[in-house]
Amino acid sequence: MPRRYLQCDVFADRPGAGNPLAVVLDADGLDDATMQDIARWTRLPETTFVFPPASPEASYGIRIFSPRREVPFAGHPSVGTAHAVLEAGLAIPRDGFLVQEGKAGLLPLRVSGAGRERTIAVRTPKARVLEIASPGDARLRDALAGLPLGVLPQALMDGGRRWWLAELADEASLRSATPDWDAVERLANATDSMGLCVFARSDDPVYYLAVRAWVGAPARFEDAASGAANATLAAWLADRDALPGDSGFYRISQGREVGHDAIIELTVADGDVWSGGRVCSVVRGEIDWR
Repeated sequence: MPRRYLQCDVFADRPGAGNPLAVVLDADGLDDATMQDIARWTRLPETTFVFPPASPEASYGIRIFSPRREVPFAGHPSVGTAHAVLEAGLAIPRDGFLVQEGKAGLLPLRVSGAGRERTIAVRTPKARVLEIASPGDARLRDALAGLPLGVLPQALMDGGRRWWLAELADEASLRSATPDWDAVERLANATDSMGLCVFARSDDPVYYLAVRAWVGAPARFEDAASGAANATLAAWLADRDALPGDSGFYRISQGREVGHDAIIELTVADGDVWSGGRVCSVVRGEIDWR
């Protein structure tokens, strides 16, 4: 049967600026193989599928698929799916919150504002420091070659997905950097990580950090806007008492180098990291997958 279908742009206030997402509503009855086939066909970073929740605490159920495999958690699919569910009238926030039920468990999403001004933020899974690299770590040497490094050491973080994090000395160096994709792929495969997320502090009045996320495996690409990578970065900065600003809230810029212009809002409070921003719908219709 035809099922409601939405494509939206996440972490953006206008089409084309954020990270695209496909959402299949009314997904009950689809098996794993069919969902993987649809996600491969959309050719978007992720495609999500919405189900009735099994838990009475949850607002809806979710499955997340990249074109290659199912993903337990990702930030932009969680935020974008919440937007789609609200727009379709499938759930109503309770005291300003939705609860998503998925492979990562029950995750709350905070809904603020309305209409084009509405923002949605997901409380991300707890991230932990797996390793702090020593100076001159051979695994990172090639991936960081030629890049002026900042003050913080490089770290491997696990927040549902593993990322190496590296601070660069300034925003201009970050913006002009050209990733060595062979080196990033080797790093990802050697450490069972997504790859390398580099960041730099900024004097821009809108955002505090500029971020680039270079995925080395299973494919090689630069992520336009990663809620999960930025959540692990926020946890790392909190661990080092190095959060920008003084309130626990800050914005980051990501995606300009690949033709996007995303703004992600991070909040660190009481040991939790919330990752979110605005979402805009671009395509509304039905998918007829027989």
